[in-house]
Amino acid sequence: MTSTEYDVIVIGAGAVGENVADRTVQGGLSTLIIESELVGGECSYWACMPSKVLLRSGIALRAAKNVAGAAEAVTGELDVAAVLKRRDSFTHDWNDQSQVDWLNGAGIDLVRGHATITGVREVTVDGTVYTARHAVVASTGSAALLPDIPGLADASPWTSREATSVKNVPSRLAIIGGGVVAVEIATAYASFGTTVTVIARSGLLGGQEPFAGEIVGAALEELGAIVLTGVSPKAVSRVGEQVTIELDSGASVTADEILVATGRTPRTTDLGLENIGLTPGEWLDTDDTLLVTGFDWLYATGDVNHRALLTHQGKYQARAAGDVIVARALGRTVDDTPWGTHVATADHNAVPQVTFSDPEVASVGLTAQAAEKAGYDTRVIDYDLGAIAGSSVQADGYAGKARMVVDEKRKVVLGVTFVGPDVSEMLQAATFAVVGEIPLDRLWHAVPAYPTMNEIWLRLLETYGRPEGVSAQV
Repeated sequence: MTSTEYDVIVIGAGAVGENVADRTVQGGLSTLIIESELVGGECSYWACMPSKVLLRSGIALRAAKNVAGAAEAVTGELDVAAVLKRRDSFTHDWNDQSQVDWLNGAGIDLVRGHATITGVREVTVDGTVYTARHAVVASTGSAALLPDIPGLADASPWTSREATSVKNVPSRLAIIGGGVVAVEIATAYASFGTTVTVIARSGLLGGQEPFAGEIVGAALEELGAIVLTGVSPKAVSRVGEQVTIELDSGASVTADEILVATGRTPRTTDLGLENIGLTPGEWLDTDDTLLVTGFDWLYATGDVNHRALLTHQGKYQARAAGDVIVARALGRTVDDTPWGTHVATADHNAVPQVTFSDPEVASVGLTAQAAEKAGYDTRVIDYDLGAIAGSSVQADGYAGKARMVVDEKRKVVLGVTFVGPDVSEMLQAATFAVVGEIPLDRLWHAVPAYPTMNEIWLRLLETYGRPEGVSAQV
């Protein structure tokens, strides 16, 4: 056996791991990254990028049909083969050479193989022991969770990986789950002409404002999808090319393929956690500097720490973790106060998220229910997005809704949710307001350009009420 030493070892070369390694190398630390699959990880090949590409063509086609003049020019239907070909161009046909080239250019060493933590600051790959002088970072991500439904495992179920890498689109697709993955895949496949049935016991997009799931569900039904709520699958069976899902209502659903989108599980079952006193298969709990609880050398970034299962939030954590590893290694001051350089404070109450359904759902911060549960004294402001001048320009018959949740004590925005076509591009302004805790009276001076959909901010503020001026002293 041979031994190789680095300052930092990162396990997992997905988007999150790459960002950790990039920050540590830029900080002057030698860094090794280990990957058992494709460099670039889930987001590049089976999640964020291919799923959004599969969605985009159908959404663009419907957007054109919703603007007079453009609508008359649309004479054809969606070319599914062309959509899949475009998806293949984004995944480079599942070839990671361009990402490997990036690692090489960034000065990050790569080892391919399965990594096992075998001791303190020690990682073994195929018999070779690598040691880290300062830190080991677990950026192994998460995998699809398969619920314990009789017959499901034997029915060749899809996860998001199969759904986003499909070569031949099925005529019928059943989806178990009502979260972001379920909604996005349902939207994409309904656009392809697939008969989609969504089985979502608790409704769609739980955790978002209730109206988001309601609006998106109605839109899916307009696309021809069937949305079943309040029911659960009790058994699944496959005979030949057909899958049958028996529901607890006594009804059944038949399809060609079944997608399971009921949650995620951490990729820690075979990471070697038992060798350092942790339990395999569990999430890795961290502090805000992403240091795993009970350790001074083990960090966890991205999905595996269960703080916020979103690629952009994982990359945010990666930047904080990479920089704090450098600071600690070089004996520099660590800024771990809330919103400091070396912490991921936004993970708690300022997480932005977009569901790329049609219409989109864009949100940041706390929902009204979450804010109330957290003990805030709140006021909730709703407004019709379709009543904005910019929305009427964007699409004929534009429909959507906006909600602003205000902390009445501090007069700052706790959360914002937009539902409507193209609202994702308005989310960053809302994120600034929430993260910056910008007082409402200052937001009045952030003038939205006319006629854009960003004028929703003015309407929300007007509905809340303009601050009263201070009386002049006599």
